[in-house]
Amino acid sequence: MKTVIPEGYRSLLTVYETQKAIGLMKRLFEDNFSGALGLMRVSAPLFVDGGSGINDNLNGYERPVDFEIAHSGIHCQVVQSLAKWKRVALKRYDLWPGKGIYADMNAIRRDEDELDNLHSVYVDQWDWEKVILRENRNLDYLKSTVMDIVAALCATQEVMVSMFPALSLVPKIERRVSFVTAQELEDLWPELTPKQRENRYLQEHRTAFIIGIGAPLRSGRPHDGRSPDYDDWSLNGDILVWNDLLGCAFELSSMGIRVDPESLSRQLAAAGCDDRRGLWYHKQLLAGELPLSIGGGIGQSRMSMLLLGKAHIGEVQCSTWDPETVRICDAAGVMLL
Repeated sequence: MKTVIPEGYRSLLTVYETQKAIGLMKRLFEDNFSGALGLMRVSAPLFVDGGSGINDNLNGYERPVDFEIAHSGIHCQVVQSLAKWKRVALKRYDLWPGKGIYADMNAIRRDEDELDNLHSVYVDQWDWEKVILRENRNLDYLKSTVMDIVAALCATQEVMVSMFPALSLVPKIERRVSFVTAQELEDLWPELTPKQRENRYLQEHRTAFIIGIGAPLRSGRPHDGRSPDYDDWSLNGDILVWNDLLGCAFELSSMGIRVDPESLSRQLAAAGCDDRRGLWYHKQLLAGELPLSIGGGIGQSRMSMLLLGKAHIGEVQCSTWDPETVRICDAAGVMLL
């Protein structure tokens, strides 16, 4: 997908109103979702030790931005997400089952495949993690957590419309979540790509959670890439909604029940990543020294786009864009922050 501005698009809010609305939206959603999930806000790192194994490897090919701290010999990496750091933080804060943390995560993903309406090199999201019991490691618990997040999103939208009446023109988010596995989507439309399957499904089921991201499907290919060392591939998924303005499935969150020692060992072997077993983070996890958890990331700019009816992610975040994107947006009267 390249940058495409829908014909006749005009922002529902002025730039000034947009900034006020983003601030309000973030405060409302943080209160709604942290209250529902039992989370407290914590500070989070912008960079981590490059040799610890604690940075998110994403799909395995993305290069983290790295640097050395002068006169220290310390090699650092800018985070790509906080998927692993959060689990260590749960242990350090000595939290108990049912309690967790969330943080504002700011990241740089310099190998983003394509800059378009939805994708930016700059990533901002709420990263969250929660301690669970072993008996919570099941699909029912995962689904219940997904529904809590969607309910918080819908409650946020209701208040936003009351505060900014122009946003009543933004279609309401479907509160009911349709759950489907990635394998079921492949069985339905084996001739389509995973993204095309998502679009077909979301056109009919306007809020959905796709289960099972990372493991190869019967075709031999995964629905999407997922690092083997944080989510359990059988107990994870993505929250998507249908975006009427852009006419596509719109991913808001990647989340899941995290690996335990057994599933981590199995997934490292399956992904050909056994070399990670010697890293500091992985040794702790394999030894059972980190708490069992569920967690994920929720896109802040994605949510701002959706609730404020924006056509391009650059309308709600500051980033750097290629000349073609700038040209297209200028021609359509779209202001990139």
